[in-house]
Amino acid sequence: MRIFSLISLFVFSLGVHAKIKTQMVEYKQGGTTLQGYLAYDTAGAAKKPGVLVVHAWMGLDDNVKNKTEQLAKLGYVAFAADIYGKGVHAKDPKEAGELSGKFKKDRKLTRERAEAGLSELKKQANVDGSKVAVIGYCFGGMVALELGRAGDDVRGIVAFHGALDTPTPLDAKNIKGKVLALHGADDPYVTADQVKAFEDEMRAGNVDWELVKYSKAVHAFTDPNAGTDNSKGVAYNAEADKRSWQAMKDFFTEVL
Repeated sequence: MRIFSLISLFVFSLGVHAKIKTQMVEYKQGGTTLQGYLAYDTAGAAKKPGVLVVHAWMGLDDNVKNKTEQLAKLGYVAFAADIYGKGVHAKDPKEAGELSGKFKKDRKLTRERAEAGLSELKKQANVDGSKVAVIGYCFGGMVALELGRAGDDVRGIVAFHGALDTPTPLDAKNIKGKVLALHGADDPYVTADQVKAFEDEMRAGNVDWELVKYSKAVHAFTDPNAGTDNSKGVAYNAEADKRSWQAMKDFFTEVL
């Protein structure tokens, strides 16, 4: 009985000391100042695997910060990259389309912004630079895939309802890590032709890849702020959100 009490006290003390620390981190890409969001658990190993998180088309918002903190609770050092620039956030879908469109047209700049975020993550003293992955949401899924196509050293790439198309499909041969695409089966913004082109690209590049489709899910199925009306093409789906997060966790167990 006494031994059990001592064990319980030890476990409790570990929980007390565990604490998720978050902070805004300013960094640069070229002449542009960026501001990302860092989260990690102060307890545990001195060096932890790192996960780069890339925001959706509205910019670095509370939703992606929440995902970053969830990753920290899983034992990763998570860094939400800033693709648009410090203080740049879309006020509405129209502005979001304009901001994200700039990067969809300029994949070189997209890769440079993603690489700047990856570099900042790897600079953190508590990150094991040999164990790093990247995830992205919608627009961020496209950015995560472009980071892989650029040949950057990441063990895993996860795209949640991401844009799968690219103007340079031959660059898939540069992908070093494994790829997991989590896709809404009824997503009207990522067409069947784009999905097939992605599959063909992955095969031609000899990539270790997986594509998971979630029934009754449309675009932005992980975003609670997207509403629940599938007829709009953008809607939250609790089951797809839960299943895709679990798929990512299983994937990270394998690659990290």
